[in-house]
Amino acid sequence: MAGLNKNKVGLALGCFGALLHIVWSFFVAVTPSGVQSFYNWILALHHLSVPIQIMPFRLMNAVLLVIVVFILWYILGWVFASVWNWQMKK
Repeated sequence: MAGLNKNKVGLALGCFGALLHIVWSFFVAVTPSGVQSFYNWILALHHLSVPIQIMPFRLMNAVLLVIVVFILWYILGWVFASVWNWQMKK
């Protein structure tokens, strides 16, 4: 079996994570009160009550969020593929 391509796995995970956060940023921009309700519901499902308030949308924060998430998830995918390939050699 051929090993995983570390770059492709990193790009796939990076793009997926970035897409999730683009969607999140879109909803924060369009319906901040709806996002707040959704977040409160998710916390309640976990039996948590944390006083977190969704801040007003700022484009630069959204862009930085997407970039940082892409980089971190790319690294996660690269590390995952590396560990996978290492384990498959054994």
